Amino acid sequence: MVVEKVFRLLEEKDLDALIIKSVPNKLYLHSLKGSGVYLVLTKSAVFQFFDGRYQQEIIEQTDKDYQQKEVVKGKYIDEIIAFLMKENVQRVGIESNGLSIQEYNCLVRTFTVYLLHDELERIRSVKTPEEFLKIQAACQLTDDIYSHILPQIRVGMTELELSGLIHYQALKSGASAMAFEPIIASGVRGAYPHGRPTNKRIERGELLTIDFGVILDHYQSDMTRTVAVGLLSRQQKEIYQTVLQAQTQAVSVVVAGLQGRAIDKVAREVIEEAGYGDYFVHGLGHGIGLGGDLPILSPTSSMILEEGMVMTCEPGIYIPEFGGVRIEDVVAVQEGVGKRLTLSNKELIEVG
Repeated sequence: MVVEKVFRLLEEKDLDALIIKSVPNKLYLHSLKGSGVYLVLTKSAVFQFFDGRYQQEIIEQTDKDYQQKEVVKGKYIDEIIAFLMKENVQRVGIESNGLSIQEYNCLVRTFTVYLLHDELERIRSVKTPEEFLKIQAACQLTDDIYSHILPQIRVGMTELELSGLIHYQALKSGASAMAFEPIIASGVRGAYPHGRPTNKRIERGELLTIDFGVILDHYQSDMTRTVAVGLLSRQQKEIYQTVLQAQTQAVSVVVAGLQGRAIDKVAREVIEEAGYGDYFVHGLGHGIGLGGDLPILSPTSSMILEEGMVMTCEPGIYIPEFGGVRIEDVVAVQEGVGKRLTLSNKELIEVG
């Protein structure tokens, strides 16, 4: 049971209680994600604090026997403090990115407060078999959406139109939401790693980067493909093949026991040897799950990969006034080695 891992964290940090507010950590403990829901963990129970807006939904959707429910009628932090005092709590853990400064100041006047940094994210980084299946399903849906929208891409279509097609197909196919606003970057805008869609029209002779993910049963996917709109130049093709080689080699070396920086290095060296090292401007990847997940694959990441971790592998080349290429897959550590969960074709495809 995942909650037992969090109970053990309280023991390790010598905490009497833990307050959780961030959406991914609430979802991990089978709570609602609404802003008006706070979780308070003691050493043996999980208490949900919520106001009347969430009461019926919580009754219907949270049936875990370790969860207890507390309806808030005043200020959340005041009622939580009163509850903690009644429980004789002295040391309270909070997420470093969870509560407001005002809430933090209220707590430190009464308790010894310990800031959690990435402890909960490290717990979440190793997926259970049930979590793995949910991520795999989200990735399969992403592949299906991509295969559906690819034949619909046309010269003259705007980036926003393509984004709209992705949104529509995702929701029609059963996704509860997009994991993030799709990145649609055509032509010179491909030099923007996070190029949000605009009214720019897709033109012949351009590279087109498509990066999107869905949320399915709370778990996320993330995939990027770059396609050719008509015929490309020799340099455009060279850049594409360089990124493809970097991504393929990086995925092939994913194994349990390796540091994140070692995998990043494999991809980065391929791009550097091709002469484009200055144009790979971000880390190789990040964790996948409920959001804000570990591990990180970057030049400075010392985190060691473990069985059950799930991450992206997404090298890219971004040249100002020219364009860019990124190729991204979700990769899981299964039976000690990397296994791709997004399976869409990575060879250069011509559309339009």
